[in-house]
Amino acid sequence: MARISGINIPLNKRVEIGLTYIYGIGRQTSNQLLGQAGVSPDTYVRDLTDQEVGQLRDLIEDLTVEGDLRRERSQNIKRLIEIQCYRGRRHQRGLPVHGQNTKNNARTRKGPKRMSVAGKKKAGKK
Repeated sequence: MARISGINIPLNKRVEIGLTYIYGIGRQTSNQLLGQAGVSPDTYVRDLTDQEVGQLRDLIEDLTVEGDLRRERSQNIKRLIEIQCYRGRRHQRGLPVHGQNTKNNARTRKGPKRMSVAGKKKAGKK
């Protein structure tokens, strides 16, 4: 099993797709890395030689991926919250950050609808 940046790359996938299992590497970056390493994107991970895996590992070492990238992103968000800018306050309140409307949508950020009991009548006097 190919292990790169602490991630086990699945053997039954093409290399192009397998590299995207590493946080911070998408399809475009994956294809660029394969081009630099001289590996065909159609090759399966199980068919990679140790030399090819080593080349990919060396190329990925230069990128900010996995734990470092996660830490960097969380620190950026913490900084925004700390300086109390607009984006930081939106993160803090769990609302959309990039100017989306929230009247009807934004359920992903806001979470499920809260059930409110509307129009409940009190028991009348006799």
